[in-house]
Amino acid sequence: MEIFCTSSSSVLRRIHNEKKQLAKLILIAPFLFGTSAYAIDSNGLNATNTTITQQKSRTITGTVVDKDGEPIIGANIIVKGTSNGTITDINGAYTLEVPDNAVIQISYIGYLSQEIPVKGQNSIKIHLIEDTQSLDEVVVVGYGTQKKGEVASAISSVKSDNFVKVPTTDAAQLIRGQVAGLNVVTPDANPVGGSQITLRGAGTLISSATPLVLIDGVPGDLNTVSPDAIEQIDILKDGSAAAIYGTRGTNGVILITTKSARGEMPTEVDVNAYVATQQITKKLPFFDAAGYRQLVEQGKAGAQDEGASTDWLDEVMQTPLTQIYNITLRGGSKNTNYVASFEYRGIEGIMKRTKNQMYYPRVEITHRMFNDKLKLNANLSGYKQTYFAGSDDDNGFNKEVYRNAITYNPTTPVRDAEGNWSESPAKTDYLNPVALVEEVEGENQAMNLRMHASASFTPIEGLEIKYLVSSNNYYQTRGYYETTKHIASYKNGRTGFASRGTKRKVDDMSELTASYRKTLKDHTFNILAGYSWMRTNWQFYWMQNFNFPSDDYTFNGMGTGQALKDGRANEFSEQKENKLIGYFGRFNYSYKGKYMFAASIRHEGSSKFGANHKWGNFPSVSGAWSIKDESFLEDSKLISQLKVRAGYGITGTEPGDPYMSLNTLDFGTYVYYNGGFIKTTRPGSNPNPDLRWEKKKETNVGLDFGFLQDRITGSVDYYNRKTEDLLWNYSVPTPPFLYNSMTANGGSIRNTGVEVSVTVVPVQTRDWQWITSMNYSTNKSKLLSLSSDQYVSNDYSDQGWLPEPMQMASHRIQVGEPIGNFYGYKSIDIDENGHWIIEGADGKPKPIEEQVPEDKKIIGNGLPKHFLNWNNTVRYKNFDFTVTMRGAFGFDILNSAKLQFGSPIMLTRGNIFNTAYDKVYGKVPLADDQGLQYVSYYVEKGDYWKIDNLTLGYTFNFNKWLKSLRVYGTISNLATITGYSGIDPEVGIGGLTPGIDDKSRYPAARTYTLGVSVKF
Repeated sequence: MEIFCTSSSSVLRRIHNEKKQLAKLILIAPFLFGTSAYAIDSNGLNATNTTITQQKSRTITGTVVDKDGEPIIGANIIVKGTSNGTITDINGAYTLEVPDNAVIQISYIGYLSQEIPVKGQNSIKIHLIEDTQSLDEVVVVGYGTQKKGEVASAISSVKSDNFVKVPTTDAAQLIRGQVAGLNVVTPDANPVGGSQITLRGAGTLISSATPLVLIDGVPGDLNTVSPDAIEQIDILKDGSAAAIYGTRGTNGVILITTKSARGEMPTEVDVNAYVATQQITKKLPFFDAAGYRQLVEQGKAGAQDEGASTDWLDEVMQTPLTQIYNITLRGGSKNTNYVASFEYRGIEGIMKRTKNQMYYPRVEITHRMFNDKLKLNANLSGYKQTYFAGSDDDNGFNKEVYRNAITYNPTTPVRDAEGNWSESPAKTDYLNPVALVEEVEGENQAMNLRMHASASFTPIEGLEIKYLVSSNNYYQTRGYYETTKHIASYKNGRTGFASRGTKRKVDDMSELTASYRKTLKDHTFNILAGYSWMRTNWQFYWMQNFNFPSDDYTFNGMGTGQALKDGRANEFSEQKENKLIGYFGRFNYSYKGKYMFAASIRHEGSSKFGANHKWGNFPSVSGAWSIKDESFLEDSKLISQLKVRAGYGITGTEPGDPYMSLNTLDFGTYVYYNGGFIKTTRPGSNPNPDLRWEKKKETNVGLDFGFLQDRITGSVDYYNRKTEDLLWNYSVPTPPFLYNSMTANGGSIRNTGVEVSVTVVPVQTRDWQWITSMNYSTNKSKLLSLSSDQYVSNDYSDQGWLPEPMQMASHRIQVGEPIGNFYGYKSIDIDENGHWIIEGADGKPKPIEEQVPEDKKIIGNGLPKHFLNWNNTVRYKNFDFTVTMRGAFGFDILNSAKLQFGSPIMLTRGNIFNTAYDKVYGKVPLADDQGLQYVSYYVEKGDYWKIDNLTLGYTFNFNKWLKSLRVYGTISNLATITGYSGIDPEVGIGGLTPGIDDKSRYPAARTYTLGVSVKF
C-alpha cells in the first residue's frame, strides 16, 4: 500500500538531503550518545526497540520518500503511545514489529508529521510532504503581520519556546543573546533595576536611546507585561522596517505579542511556579579585621583598631528567596475566545530590604460575528508594584549602603557600648551601613492600568478595517523617612527628614487602519493606510520636610514637620502634555514569491517641535530576491533558502521635553520692593521655533540562507546609518538671547556594522535533537560633527564627572572619534617614591605633579566593538538541556572601585584593598601620600565570556486532563571568564559615559531557580 501524508504540522521547513555521508553521520549519532536500545544489521541501520509487546503483532516494512521519490534517511517511525520505534536506513527503508491495531507515527524535521493506522497491512510506502511553514511563519511588522518568506527588511523574531529561562523583571532578559545587534546588559542584581538595551550602536547624544516598545500594538515598557504572558517578541532593526513609526522608530522597535486563544478550543489551564535564590558572584579584595590590624601595627596613617571584628558586607546582605506563580486560563467557542491570567512575582535581592513585589492581572476577550466579518477584542491588564525605598529616589536601593559596607573599618563594632550606632561624623562620606538600612522607612507603590479595545471589519475578502483605542495609565506614590537616629539628622542638625512624591503618566491613543491583500495569479499585493493620534500627559509633584516631633508617623505625617512652615524645605510640582499625530501608508508587492518590494511613508506632526517644523516625512523602501526559487536553484538539494534583501529608511527622534521650542515663564525669582520681597515673572528659557526631530537615514543589505535541508540556516546584515540634526545643548551669545544655552539641532553621527546569525541542527533523531545557534555583531560609531550652519560648537565635549577628590570629567566625545572614549592621563611608570609618571602632551614622561589639562589623552573606550552569543539546546526523549553563553570584546572598563580603594591614601577614609600595597608595574607600591589620580592604570580590558544560563528540565506526559508536567532547574550568571579585576565586567553601555564600573554599584549575583510548569 502506498500512502501520501498530507496533514498535521511542524515548525520548521526542511528539504531532504541526499548526501549519503551526512545521512550516515545522522544515523550514527544516537550511538555516539550511548543509545543502547538500537542495533545495526548488515543491511544498514535497523534501529529496533528491544521492548517486546504482549499483544498479537506483525512485522511491517516499507520506505519513506519525499515528493520526488527520493528516500528520506533517518525518518522516525514509532508506534503511537509506546517507545517502540525505528528509523529509516540510507535507502529510506524500515522494518518494524507492531501490534495489529497499531497506529504508527512518522516524523522527520522539515516535513509534516503523520499518523497512519496499520489495519492489517504488511507493507506501507510513505510520501512525506515538505513543511513550508518556516517561510509561511508569521512575523509581526508595523501595523500588521507578514509571512517570513515575504520580509524584505531586517526583522528578528523570538518565540516563547526559545526565551531565556530566568526570573526577571523585564522582557529584555528573555531574549538576551538571541538577536544579533540587540545588546541587553544587566549591570547589577538590583531587583528593581532594569536592563540596558542598545540596538546598532549609539545614534544620539542627549535623546533617549531606548527602542520603542509596543505590546499588542499599544505603547508600553519592557516591564509592563508579565514575561510569562509573552508569546513572541519581534524586533524591527533597520530603518526600512521602523520608518512606519516615524519619530519614534530611530532606536528600533520591539513588538511584544501576548499569548491568546484562537478558534474553537477546550478550556486549557497553564500553571507556572518557580522559586529562586541568589548569591554574590564576587567580593572585592578588602582587608578583613586581621589584615587591617596589621596596618594598625605598622602605624599606617588612618588605621585605627576599635576592638571588634565585623564583616560589614555580611551585615547588610541576605539569602534571598524569590517566588513567582502564574496561572493562565484560556479557551473558547467558534465565535468567542478568552484569556485570563494572574501572576505574582516576589523578587528579593541579596542586599537586605531589597524586594520587588509585582502582581499582573490580565483579561482578554475576542468575539467574532456576522460570519467572522466583524471581530471585537477587549483587553484589560497591568500591574501593581511595591518595593522598599532605601533612598529618596526611584531606585529602591541606597548605593551608600554597599559602598560603606566595603569601606567601613572592619574592627569597628556595629553598635558601641551604649547600644548606639557606631559612627564617625567627622569623616566625609563615611557612614555606618547597617544604620543606613535600619534607620530609614520607605515604600514605593506603583500601578499600571492598560485598557485597549479594537474592532476589525472585513466587508470583502482581503480587506480589513481596524479601529484601536487604548489608554495606558501609570501611577506612582513614594515615601521616604530618615529617623532622628539617622546620621543625616545629626550632621544636618535636624530631627527626622521626610519626602513624599507622586507621578502620573497617561498615554491615550486612537488608531484607524485599513489593509487590503489580493493575489492575482503570480502577483500578490498588500496595501495599508492608517491614521494615528496619541496624547501623553505627565504630572509630578514632591515635597520634603524635616524637624518632626516624633518618628511615629514617618512620611505619613508630612504636616507635622516644622521646616515647610518655616520656608526651609523644598516642594515642587509640574504637568506636561504633548500630542503626536501621524498619517501613514505602506505598499507590498510579491511576484511568485521570488521578487518582493515594499515602500512606506509616514507624515507625522508633534507638538514638541518648533513652529517652523511641526511636520515631517519618514519614507522607506525595501526589496528582496528569493534566488532559491529561480529555475537554476529550484531543484538544488544543497541550498534550501537563499534570499537577498536591501532596504533604506528614514526615522526620527523627538526632543525629550515638550516645551523646548516655546516661551516658558519662571516664577522662582524674588526682588526686594517697597519694604518686602515679591516674586517676579520672567522668561524661563530661550524659545527655539526651529526645533525639529533628529533624522536617521539607514541603509541595510542582508542575506538569508539555508543549506543541507535547512540543517544550517542564518542571515548576514550590513548596515550604514547616519543620524543628522542631532539635538545638542549649544552655547549662544547674550544678547541677543536671554540665556547662554539653547537646545537646538546640529551635528551628525555615523554607525556602521555587521550582524551574522547561524543556526545548525547537528543531530536530529527520534530520541535526540541538538540545536545550536550563534550570532555575532560589530558596530563602529563616529561623531561627524557637533555644529550646524546656525549653531557652532567646539569639536569636543567632556562628559561624566568623577567624584571628589578628583572632580573631573571621565569621557570626551570628539569629532572624528567614536562615542565612549575615556579621557584622562596616560600612566606609563612609577618613580622610586611611588608617584605616578605620565605621558605628557609631547609624548615624553613627566611626573604626575606637573600635569596640565593638555596632557590628557584618550585612554580607552567603554563600548564593546564585538558581541558574540552562543546558544545550545539538547533534547533526549523527555529531557531538555539548554546552555546560553555570551561575550563582549574590544572594550575597556574604568575600575572606579580600584581607583579609589586601591590607593593607600584612602586608608584615612576607611578600609582599602588588600592589594593597595602591591608593587605597581613590578617596581614599588603607591606612596602613602600619592593622591587619587584618573590615570590609565585603572582603565582595564573588559573582554568577557559568560556561561549565562544553564537549564535542565524533564517533561512528564500524562492523560487527557493533565497534558504535561515539566520540572526544571536553572543557574543564571553561572561563570564569567575575564581578565577584569572588578566584580563583574558587565557594566553600563548606555549614554555618553559607557564602561564605568560604579564603586557603589549593587553587586552582581548568581541565581539558582527551580521551576514547574503544568498544562491541564
